[in-house]
Amino acid sequence: MDVTRWIILTLSLLAVQAFAYGPLGHEIVGAIADRKLAGTSTAEKIKTLLDGIPLERASLIADDIKSWDKNGPDDRRGIHFLAHPAIEQQLRDFWKANPPGPDATDTTPSHHWMHYTDVPVLDAEKYGDGKTGRGNWDVVHTIPYCIGVLRGEIAENNPRKITKTIAVILLAHCIGDIHQPLHVGAEYFNEAGEPIDPDRGVTGLGDEGGNALSLVHNATAERPRHYYHSFHAYWDLDTVRNLTIGTPDEVPKAERESLYALAKEKLIANFVANEPKNWRTPGDPKAWAEQWANEILPIAREAHTRVRFEHVHHEERDGRVFAKGEAHEIGTGYLDWSTAVVGDELHKAGWRLADLLQKIL
Repeated sequence: MDVTRWIILTLSLLAVQAFAYGPLGHEIVGAIADRKLAGTSTAEKIKTLLDGIPLERASLIADDIKSWDKNGPDDRRGIHFLAHPAIEQQLRDFWKANPPGPDATDTTPSHHWMHYTDVPVLDAEKYGDGKTGRGNWDVVHTIPYCIGVLRGEIAENNPRKITKTIAVILLAHCIGDIHQPLHVGAEYFNEAGEPIDPDRGVTGLGDEGGNALSLVHNATAERPRHYYHSFHAYWDLDTVRNLTIGTPDEVPKAERESLYALAKEKLIANFVANEPKNWRTPGDPKAWAEQWANEILPIAREAHTRVRFEHVHHEERDGRVFAKGEAHEIGTGYLDWSTAVVGDELHKAGWRLADLLQKIL
């Protein structure tokens, strides 16, 4: 089965889960890198490692294997790569070495942890200033580990089963994740539902990177009041949709797929042709992830200061205890501001992915 057929399968599965265009942001980052690297020796090395799968497609794989989490990698209903048996086996080994688990104190890391870090955003805090929300297998640590594998500093037969192929797959995804504000910063709340900083000695519960908060946009002359089920998903999905074709309500459902494809292509071409501002990162590439996290933390903080929190309470589900509530927009500019932020971050992420791979392969 070829890559195109698997893309169709992926999109159909995501549609069933009501995240029809969730992969769009990652695809944009991967596609920028594909085009920046086209015709280079780095591109040939990537082609060999990924068995011809482009970075645009590879950028989704770290999320694809979450389809195995409920019933394991033998579940035929999950997303698989049977046309690429060596990659399929490496993904299975990686998933088994890093199984899903809700407990962040577990000694065996979960592959879920590698997508994010939850630095408190109440104060002007950098990644290295505290411990809350960080972990040895968060996105800030996963990126340099993958760099070490690709440089040959870490053996491919490591306990995490991150081979060179898996390292490229993770980098293609995680560099997009670390440029999403709510994949790096999170709010924490006390029993009264007030924001606190647990790194300052105050106890509280996190909002799971905004996943436990809904987002409410105020009405404007152009748009009605809008309720988003997840603050985090708004940043993952809705901002990217707005960046391409506008808010979904503005486009008839039957026309969205073709319009997304055209708008996505136009956006990628523009991002490839025009160099983003302040995208270069100094120093050893192994230190870049922490620099990128520190760069986006002020944006994550602003993402939270532009809203007010209501009805925040502690909730328990599936063994997890977290803060759940609502984030209400202050004023009416959140949609435009967040869309502009995501455009800038996707642009930089694509150029940085290409630059990193060129430097380490």
